[in-house]
Amino acid sequence: MNKHAVPRACSITKVYMKTPLSLLTAFLILLVTACDSGASTPTDNATEVGIENTTPAEAAADEPIDLADAEFSDAMIDKVFQNYLQLRTALVNDDAATAATAAGNMADTFDDEREELRMLAQQIADADALDIQRTYFSALTVEIESLFEDALAGGRIYKLHCPMAFDGKGADWYSEVSEIRNPYFGDAMLTCGRVEEEITGG
Repeated sequence: MNKHAVPRACSITKVYMKTPLSLLTAFLILLVTACDSGASTPTDNATEVGIENTTPAEAAADEPIDLADAEFSDAMIDKVFQNYLQLRTALVNDDAATAATAAGNMADTFDDEREELRMLAQQIADADALDIQRTYFSALTVEIESLFEDALAGGRIYKLHCPMAFDGKGADWYSEVSEIRNPYFGDAMLTCGRVEEEITGG
C-alpha cells in the first residue's frame, strides 16, 4: 500500500486541475483497491471463531456419564468412590442385584478403620429389596461425606439432593456429574432433585 498520506478532498481537486484525467482515475482506483485488500469484516471473523470453538455444553455431552474425573489422595477412597458410583447407578436403574454386588465390593474395599462404613455397605449387599437398599444408601451417604470431601485431591464431585425421598424428609447422594439421576426413585422420578453443592479438590 502507498505509504504517502491520502490526499484530502481539497488537494484532490487541485490535482484534478493539473493532472490528466486518466492518471487521476488510475491513482484513485489503485488507492481503493489497496484499502479493500487489507480490510476484514467482523462477520467473517465471527464465522471462523464459531466453527473452530466448541461450547462447554457440547464438550460435556460427549463424555461418558459413568467415568469419574475426581482424584483422591488415598487409593482406597478412590476405589470406594468407584464402588459408590456403581451402587448409585444400580439404584437409578432399579437393579437390586447389581446394587448388592456393588455394595459387597465396597464393603470388601474398606479398611479396618472404617468399620461403620463397611457395615452399612454390607447391609445394602445383604438386602434384596430396593426400598431397604435405598434406606441404607442414604445412611451410607451421610456417613461417607467427610471421607469423600476431605480426600478429594483433584477434579470435582457433586452433592445432590432429593427433597421428596422418604416421605419428604429428603436425602442426598454424590455424583461425578451434575446431571440429576435419582437413586431414590429410579425410573419413577428419574430427574427429581437439585445440585446441593459442587466440591472441588486441590
